[in-house]
Amino acid sequence: MGRATRRVAACAAAVLLAGGLQTSFAHATTTPRIDLTVLVISDGGPATAAIAAELKSQGTPYKLVDLNDANRPVIDAAFLSDTLNGQPRGKYQGIVLPNDNPFAAGSAEMTAIAAYEAAFGVRQVDAYTYARPDVGLNWAVNPGYMGTLDGFQGQITTAGLSGPFGYLKGSVPFEDNDPAVSESYGYLATPLATLPAGSSFTPLVEVPIPGSTAKGSLVGEYEHAGRKELVVTFVYNQYQQQYRLLARGIVDWITQGVHLGYDRNYFAAHVDDVFLADDRWDTVLKCTPGDVTCPPGTPETANPIRMTVADAQYAKQWQLDHGFTMDMVFNGGGSEDWKADHETTTDPVVDRMIADQTSYRWINHTYTHPYLGCLQDVSVVPWKCTKTTSGSTVWVDQATITSQIKNNLDWAAARGLQLDRTELVTGEHSGLLTAPQETSDNPYLAPSLAANGVKWTASDASREPAQRAVGNALTVPRYPMNVFYNAATAQEETDEYNWIYTSAANGGSGACESANSTCLPAPLDVNTGYQSYIVPLEARIDLGHVLSNDPRPHFIHQSNLSEDRIVYPVLEKILSTYRSLHADNAPVVNLPQKEIGQEFQRRAAWNAALASGQVTAYRVGDTVRVNAPAGVQVQATMPTGTVQQLAIGTAAFGTAYAGSLSGWVKPGQLQSGVQLTLPATGTPAAPAGTSPSLAAKSVPAPAPADTKVVPQGTADAVPAGPGDTDRTEAPTLVPGSGAPVAGKDVAAGTTAGTTSGTGGKAAGHGGVPQQHGKASGGKAEPAKKTAGPSAGHR
Repeated sequence: MGRATRRVAACAAAVLLAGGLQTSFAHATTTPRIDLTVLVISDGGPATAAIAAELKSQGTPYKLVDLNDANRPVIDAAFLSDTLNGQPRGKYQGIVLPNDNPFAAGSAEMTAIAAYEAAFGVRQVDAYTYARPDVGLNWAVNPGYMGTLDGFQGQITTAGLSGPFGYLKGSVPFEDNDPAVSESYGYLATPLATLPAGSSFTPLVEVPIPGSTAKGSLVGEYEHAGRKELVVTFVYNQYQQQYRLLARGIVDWITQGVHLGYDRNYFAAHVDDVFLADDRWDTVLKCTPGDVTCPPGTPETANPIRMTVADAQYAKQWQLDHGFTMDMVFNGGGSEDWKADHETTTDPVVDRMIADQTSYRWINHTYTHPYLGCLQDVSVVPWKCTKTTSGSTVWVDQATITSQIKNNLDWAAARGLQLDRTELVTGEHSGLLTAPQETSDNPYLAPSLAANGVKWTASDASREPAQRAVGNALTVPRYPMNVFYNAATAQEETDEYNWIYTSAANGGSGACESANSTCLPAPLDVNTGYQSYIVPLEARIDLGHVLSNDPRPHFIHQSNLSEDRIVYPVLEKILSTYRSLHADNAPVVNLPQKEIGQEFQRRAAWNAALASGQVTAYRVGDTVRVNAPAGVQVQATMPTGTVQQLAIGTAAFGTAYAGSLSGWVKPGQLQSGVQLTLPATGTPAAPAGTSPSLAAKSVPAPAPADTKVVPQGTADAVPAGPGDTDRTEAPTLVPGSGAPVAGKDVAAGTTAGTTSGTGGKAAGHGGVPQQHGKASGGKAEPAKKTAGPSAGHR
């Protein structure tokens, strides 16, 4: 640098230093570093909590500042940015505020935020704010609307479809789960006709204004003074469908399509008990003969439920017609029992399904489906664990568990049935703890899994929602669907549903009358209730899982594919609703059990690295660098055209989904970190050059937050109906992993004796005397607000 050049630079620096606020964010011509972390400033309301939950679900780093915390940090220039090795650094790639300005009038904090956003090209989401001129909108009057949005239909605009919401087809329906409760509220207004020079307001999601031909904005982009705000004028919580549809786009908008973490919409359906015969619900006795829910001595059902050849043919064709593959979770011993009962040497159902085996995925469900936990004492209802005279639990022994796993694999191999031997679903998820009877796993389960090479064993997500270790294996939590294992007709399903979800005064069991449950106002019509009520409700609950970046599969039973084939309307409703809302670039992702387990395993490692501060990630221009602990894969979402930079050359990054590239990535050879190169068209634009001081002067007046409406039905999530146990006031959405349940590491108790694992009646399902049949552990109700108990699952 020459003397004259140095003199000019010194003078420029002196001018900047005299500029106060402006200098705090000035970075001249040096390309700044932007850390890939989102700042969430919360007022404790449901909208900011919903956005934080989505960030957590995706695995996107964020820092939460609670405005209600007296010890919170002061948000100033030093909090937002600094300089590292001579390079200006923006500490946050996006900022979420509860509204456009949650601070007091004249707040230096809002001024600092505005100046930072302009200087570093960082975007801001106003999670829930008024429609008013300060955000580029008219007041919500003449034309306008202020009120509940329950049942309204939002519509994504052309700008929204070509922008952050391009993974949707256009419709954004608002929930109305309870007509008696207001579940949403919003302000519909039109953009200002006259905006300051250089400013614009672009509606992204609109709703027709009642009583008017105009449309009001619900979500829009307001660009002004070198800043961009996503203005959201309706309130929501993390579970509501309207938010779930938009959540991915909100994250993509604020991060400009470059962020750690990623999102998929998953759906898999496991069909348990294939080749077995399932016990049938008795509409008179209000229990299932052959199951321990009936009093001891109840005669076993004479009419068990088993798929026919026609059912198998229907299943194959249904999958082709609907572009969806089911997992057949099979018990070979069920076929052998059926042949013995019918005095034949062939099983047409097995022959048909094995001939069509490539139409499905197959999972080992043990040979005859015995209960593999403690030895059950079924002389009482509910059953209890058998104890020794010294009080020790008597466990099913290791030889029985090992043979049940191995014999089913041998049966499959003898018939040429191909499957992944590392996957397993035990009968009723037994062997894993089943509260309240069992407070620990069967200590012989883990060594039996290891002996058979099992790495991924299913668990019941209603009991244990998080993945955990079982010896060297890991669990794969599965959601039970409220289509009961013991029902093959719509009338049977509805009768049992009424028994569970109707009060005693109305003829039900009264099980729904606990403080954590909800009862039906009246029993459903057994002839029409399944199609009119149960199908749409169950589909809505399950679709909520699909829209929540939740890989957990759902499980049903072969009985539901038999006779009335009652599960198909539910599956069709889930798939058709999803596909009516989503563009072709965001299909349902249907993973096998092993890959679901691997997804949770990677999430757990990634989340642990984030929580311990071991991940460093930032963008400089078109280059993204990420460093994580050795062995921890990085998950990221990047624009189409992004490549991974290797020590020599480049490699493809991620897979296409929802208009972006995303996935897991690890460093190449001779590299300690991941380096990605963005395409020119996907690199966030450099700041427009607006003076930070000018941006700070454009700070709006504080939002009148003290009168903004948050309905009780938004603050407290309204369940979709009985059986919806997911909507709680929990601050997070879908955990990638969790702490193991306490009390698992117990010493082996007395065994229940050694058996071959090949005998007995498969239809009995329990490793218990035939007159009692399948022993069900039931569902451990969580200590949280739910919409009713769940039953009929195994």
